Amino acid sequence: MPSLSDQGFLEIGSQRLEYRFVGPRPGEAPTLILLHEGLGCVGMCGDFPEKLAAATGCGVFVYSREGYGRSSPARLPREINFLHVEARDTLPKILDAIGFQRGLLVGHSDGGSIVAIHGGSCQDHRVAGLVMMAPHFIVEDVTSAAIQEVRKTFQTTDLRARFARYHADVDATVLGWTDVWLNGDFRSWDLSEDLAYIRVPVLIIQGEDDHFGTIRQIAIAQEECYCPVEVLMLPGVHHVPHREGAEKTLAAIADFVKRALA
Repeated sequence: MPSLSDQGFLEIGSQRLEYRFVGPRPGEAPTLILLHEGLGCVGMCGDFPEKLAAATGCGVFVYSREGYGRSSPARLPREINFLHVEARDTLPKILDAIGFQRGLLVGHSDGGSIVAIHGGSCQDHRVAGLVMMAPHFIVEDVTSAAIQEVRKTFQTTDLRARFARYHADVDATVLGWTDVWLNGDFRSWDLSEDLAYIRVPVLIIQGEDDHFGTIRQIAIAQEECYCPVEVLMLPGVHHVPHREGAEKTLAAIADFVKRALA
């Protein structure tokens, strides 16, 4: 396949997805696939991909999912199974398109949920481990309350303008995401079955003050997974471990990656 540029767009079926690639390419070193949070995108990752590449020696590939950043728009309203579709359909095609050979999946929040679904649904021998930062496995009351607060803040403060710097259609991105998470039918969303089929090591990193999820999320993984599950709880950290507890988060991921690839 042709060599990937440091940034650009991938054509995956009808989707045009923006991406960044930092560090060595798949033929030169293992690759970490970075999956962003529910309102994230390539542009909002900051220098985390560079720090991750430096800490691990791996290449780091991050892309904006459909409806985020500069990627093609999503069809709204989002379906209840939108994270499962991403994990089972789109992500495998992306791995093939970039020539992924060996590495790990690293996801934050919604991205962590996608990592869990993929790990339990797609037995891909190329994936040596899964890293989930503040993942969701069920919808808790605190999750719904926090998302309702995001929606209110978006509509009443300068949050809309701040997000508009990163997303091509900021209203579709934010309101489309909050709509599906606050949909009453989404309360039954549960990844317990997906977790039970994961067959590679897992690292979960969560802030002790995460307002989007409680330690019940971690307990579910420990109850359902038959694979090794390592947990790092970070005091004083909320929902974004790689920003709020960057040093400890990077060190934990680097150590886990090294052992998973050994």
